[in-house]
Amino acid sequence: MKLLRRKEGPTLDTRLAALLEAATLGEGRLPEQDVSAARTVAERAGVRRELSLDHTVAALAGATGSGKSSLYNALTGQDLADVGVTRPTTSTAQAALWDGEGAGPLLDWLDIPRRHSAAPDPNLTGLVLLDLPDHDSIRLSHRLEVDRLVEQVDLLVWVVDPQKYADAALHERYLRPLAGHRDVMVVVLNQVDRLPAEAVSRCLDDLRRLLDGDGLDGIPVLAVSARTGRGVGELRALLGERVSERKSWSARLAADLTAAADRLAASGGSPEEGDTPVTAADGRASAGTRSAGTVSVGTVSVGTVSVGTGSAGTVSAGTERALTGALCAAAGVPLVVEAVAKGHRHRAVVATGWPVTRWVRRFRPDPLRRLRIGGLAPGKRPGLAPGERSGLASSKRSGLVPAKRPGTASAKRSGVTSPGRPGASSVGQPGETGTGRSGGEVVERQGGGIVGRTSVPAASAVQRAQVETAIRDVGEAAAAGLPGPWAAAVRQAARSRARELADAVDRAVATTSAVGTRRPLWWRAVNALQWVVFAVMLAGALWLGVLFGMDYLRLPEPPLPTVGVVPWPTVLLVGGALAGVLIALLSRLAAWAGGRRRARRTAKALRTAIGEVGGKLVLEPVEGELATYARFVEALDLARART
Repeated sequence: MKLLRRKEGPTLDTRLAALLEAATLGEGRLPEQDVSAARTVAERAGVRRELSLDHTVAALAGATGSGKSSLYNALTGQDLADVGVTRPTTSTAQAALWDGEGAGPLLDWLDIPRRHSAAPDPNLTGLVLLDLPDHDSIRLSHRLEVDRLVEQVDLLVWVVDPQKYADAALHERYLRPLAGHRDVMVVVLNQVDRLPAEAVSRCLDDLRRLLDGDGLDGIPVLAVSARTGRGVGELRALLGERVSERKSWSARLAADLTAAADRLAASGGSPEEGDTPVTAADGRASAGTRSAGTVSVGTVSVGTVSVGTGSAGTVSAGTERALTGALCAAAGVPLVVEAVAKGHRHRAVVATGWPVTRWVRRFRPDPLRRLRIGGLAPGKRPGLAPGERSGLASSKRSGLVPAKRPGTASAKRSGVTSPGRPGASSVGQPGETGTGRSGGEVVERQGGGIVGRTSVPAASAVQRAQVETAIRDVGEAAAAGLPGPWAAAVRQAARSRARELADAVDRAVATTSAVGTRRPLWWRAVNALQWVVFAVMLAGALWLGVLFGMDYLRLPEPPLPTVGVVPWPTVLLVGGALAGVLIALLSRLAAWAGGRRRARRTAKALRTAIGEVGGKLVLEPVEGELATYARFVEALDLARART
């Protein structure tokens, strides 16, 4: 039979590291005072853990006239603290040590200069007892001293008297906020010698009721009289028990860690009730891993973020498609796809047309060159026909092609173009400019060809608005169900790289479209065939020219071969011309079909490439923020776990 063992909780060191991680992850997202408080608690806990663990620091804290100093003297067996009528009597904290060897660094950290050796007591060996100033002193320095030491000592002994045990300042400022520290707190009702015997029990019951209302149910409450010695022995025994356990310091640090983690959670570090939290299998999520056709911005798991539809903290595939569609429209993908089809037909005619008439096509502008697509280096236009030059000139005037001086005044005023790219496609937010290279700079080599900036017309105001709406929808969908600060961080992450969209999308259009402009191999074969046919036609023409010259000179006519009744020179001339025209027509039909097919492939490739740009610049930052939140929640839960 297997023995069932209780699963041990995380160690104090593990919780300490988890709190520091949670504070680091929450920095810049959660309120600064809460993050700083968590860091301070973690650092203080780390320092206390490194100091003497054989000593327990207990502090007597209370209001003016509660008898702290008298109780302090009674516990130490010496008149170490001044007791008098003048208030406040205690101005600075002092320490009484039972076997104080090795406690020096600890008291230095606590900044307690006044130190005394108490009467030896084997049961209290290792106890460091502090007498604190009054927490309600009229002097601010006294109250600040109390607040500082209350946050640092291992055990708190609150001394109250029958007249002021219900003081709101004590309960609201100290006891209620320290409800999570009940394991390291003791409440002492002093001066019970002034009450009748039956009144003592009533005061204790009323004090217990108040403490229960503060969330301190179960906390030890003792009736003590420092003047008569009643209950002092019981208090000494309780202190001796806590000292012998050597656990007060760890219990105090554990309570501090829990309180700091709870404060981070309350400031917006955990989902509200009813929300769907983001969970992490190991606290890590890959921002760059997405399943095919999905958006990884939902429930965090190892290496991926799955997609949900309509659930909290998810982005549906429809939202991703809307983002890609808006980017494609703003990037001028329909125009580019149409230009690819027309450019394919135009270049096919130039490459496979009848050599006698194909040169006329060169006077027409190439649609792809007008958009600076097709492997032509920016600023260099070798072999441009007059029609293409005029087309480029008109494109400059219309804003389709970058001018020589980047950044015209109108472009700057409109704020829709990137620096050095007037007239280029812009898909960012209004007033945001790209940060890429200038319009005349080479950005990438694709398949041996130089790819530069395109001259796709700038996105319209409507298209830019559609992009903004799509980005906002991604942020809103991913932020659904998250706490306020983290939801704001997710929405900001969706917009964080919007300035880069214009350049990135334009590069994607340039590189992807350049691949779609490669010359098919059959163009070369048809071109060679056309020149062979043209050579045949030219041979027939020359032959007929020689015959005409001989006839003109009245020279004897040589034997002339025939095909039936038609001479061979005529067959070569007419047949070559007809064959060239027929080949050109068939090539044009093939180019038309090939252009449509290439346009479809280019449209698909462009959508995929632009979708990857949207994923990298919009979805990945969102995924990263959600993964950070998942790690934060896991670290926060670990920091709040009981050791």
